[in-house]
Amino acid sequence: MTSRRQILRNLGISGASLPFLSSLPSLGAARNGQAKRRVIFMFSPNGTLPNKFWPGNDGDLSKSAILTPLAPLQKQTTVLKGISNRVGGDGDRHMRGMSCLLTGARLHPGNIQGGSDSPAGWASGISIDQEIKNFLQKSEATRTRFGSLEVGVAVPDRADPWTRMSYAGSNQPLAPLDDPYQMLDKLYGQSKDRETYASILDSLGSDLKQVAGKLSKEDRALLDQHLSLVRDLEKEMAAAQTSELVHPEPDLDPNIELVNDNTPQVARMQMDLLVNAMANDMARVGTIQFMRSVGQARMRWLDINEGHHSLSHEPDKNKDAQAKLEKINIWFAQQLAYLAKRLRDTPEAGGQGNMLDNTTIVWVNELGKGNSHTLHDLPIVLIGGQGGERPGFHQLPNQTPHNRLLMSLAHHMGHKIQSFGEKKWSAEGPLKWS
Repeated sequence: MTSRRQILRNLGISGASLPFLSSLPSLGAARNGQAKRRVIFMFSPNGTLPNKFWPGNDGDLSKSAILTPLAPLQKQTTVLKGISNRVGGDGDRHMRGMSCLLTGARLHPGNIQGGSDSPAGWASGISIDQEIKNFLQKSEATRTRFGSLEVGVAVPDRADPWTRMSYAGSNQPLAPLDDPYQMLDKLYGQSKDRETYASILDSLGSDLKQVAGKLSKEDRALLDQHLSLVRDLEKEMAAAQTSELVHPEPDLDPNIELVNDNTPQVARMQMDLLVNAMANDMARVGTIQFMRSVGQARMRWLDINEGHHSLSHEPDKNKDAQAKLEKINIWFAQQLAYLAKRLRDTPEAGGQGNMLDNTTIVWVNELGKGNSHTLHDLPIVLIGGQGGERPGFHQLPNQTPHNRLLMSLAHHMGHKIQSFGEKKWSAEGPLKWS
């Protein structure tokens, strides 16, 4: 079977146009007629507020202060309670919570000291996102240009077990890309120069005219959407660079992380780029990481000047801290809702329905509750895809190993692994809920 990219080259289409055109089904038969399946892991740090998070047995998301932004997605949302990270080993709970979250494997012995626990190193196994990516990349029917995309939002420029959740293998952490310019460059260009992008878009005109007669109405609409998004991102990036901060950066302890006031705009850009790349079938696996474990982000766009991690350590009786943590967690839920709605509002290229129907978003956190550092009752939410198969609130047996959830996600993607991470925590097989 002739590939779409070969068809385009035979038409004399320029290399700059290939990322925009190569996924459109009008330019080649859909690969084996298989429906696409995708998975995106979204991470937010420092635990949640259990009494504000869990929706109750009826599963009504509008009854959860934190999950209310997801209420419009009720029929496609699954909330799982009872899942625990039982991996154990070296490292403090933030370290194990973060770097064992998607690997289900222990941290290597190392010299990175955290909290009062033993020091540790990197995770000793591959993460589930990369395991699924490798499986999909082995087949022509599911292979994509990148396989997976690791996206970051306000992830600090440092490397340690608190900042990495994706691993290509043992001792192989993957850094998320948290600069939208670099992400746009990776997807659509060879330079960060905005003028270069503009010239690429301008040069597409003749190529589009050449293939116009071969595109269906639906594909032309999808292509227009791709191009409009990139142009809009150019405008947003230019505005973000030239706008003045409402609250200028103060002089503070250099060990305290400051998050620029434009983080909400950067988050939208990164999510738009991720959805756009998946709509173009550049990847079917993605991670989007907000900040980091133990992160001290100061979320001034929420009128919060204290560091997130410090707030999460405050006792439950500190009502001011509780109110601020509730605002922070609601904000993360709003970002998840935005991502899900962007997928829902994007038609599936060459298929029926929308992208959310075929994409499972998994919202994860390294802790169940910040001030207790518990690794039990991790706040897990699935939206779309597998999350829409049996939606609602599901109380699982207490301390169900999270390895079983990771296996279940792999099985949903067609990868029938028999274990993942530490074998003893996979012994009961992939997780099922009803």
